[in-house]
Amino acid sequence: MRVLITGCHGQVGCSLTEQLTKDANTEVLALDRDSLDITNQQAVKAAVAEFQPTIIINAAAHTAVDKAEEEVELSYAINRDGPKYLAQAAQDVGAAILHISTDYVFEGNKLGEYAESDTTNPQGVYGESKLAGEVEVAEACGKHIILRTAWVFGENGNNFVKTILRLGATRDTLNIVGDQFGGPTYAGDIASALIQIAKRIIQGDAIEYGVYHYSGLPHVSWYEFAEAIFSIAVDKGAITKKPSLSSITTEQYPTPAKRPSNSCLNTDKITRVFAVEASDWKVALANIQVYTG
Repeated sequence: MRVLITGCHGQVGCSLTEQLTKDANTEVLALDRDSLDITNQQAVKAAVAEFQPTIIINAAAHTAVDKAEEEVELSYAINRDGPKYLAQAAQDVGAAILHISTDYVFEGNKLGEYAESDTTNPQGVYGESKLAGEVEVAEACGKHIILRTAWVFGENGNNFVKTILRLGATRDTLNIVGDQFGGPTYAGDIASALIQIAKRIIQGDAIEYGVYHYSGLPHVSWYEFAEAIFSIAVDKGAITKKPSLSSITTEQYPTPAKRPSNSCLNTDKITRVFAVEASDWKVALANIQVYTG
């Protein structure tokens, strides 16, 4: 298996690179934005033609949700055009492309979990550009897996877990949004899911290409997630005391970009097709000391 990874310094990209480089049967080319600008079509085509991957995993994205409202062209360049060029290059060399997308492609007001077949209706530039990327990938490469996920956290990069622990170390009280719900998802588990799918493709199995949802369980609010983070941190000795938390509404915490109130993704399809189980974020937080550095 020859795997080309883009966005190798991101949360999922780091985990992918770490896990795949331990596999003696896999040759990995891990690229960051400095070594490959995915918005440069010729650069993408040349890199793929030279390496001849069997799998391309696109973990590169413009994920700054609020900045995207101002950086519209940049968001579309990275989230739509880059994936399109990667998918076209994958098609050219007969590779499969695994592309990471987001819950933000949905409006976020449904009652219950979102299925892959539900109507998309993004509410901001980030979601719109990511949905445009999904469309381009699907059109450009027949062998494509689009993996929508949500609330990603991991040892690398910035995320809610690190932010909340940092704030908790200096403040006695914290206000946390309690009316947005989703499934926190460990980056290492996303990487493992993608690798499991990649191996099935390489084995020559009959693959049901298309869109899949992958995120964590149980579904919680940001407030409930924060409560769990601090409880685990105290229990594991990562912090000495838990700050007092107050649940607030989305209206009380305005942001430039609208956040979905419901980011709960149904993961039954990926379990049925690939035997990939939902991420257990409580297990992922067991080594919580790594998030407090």
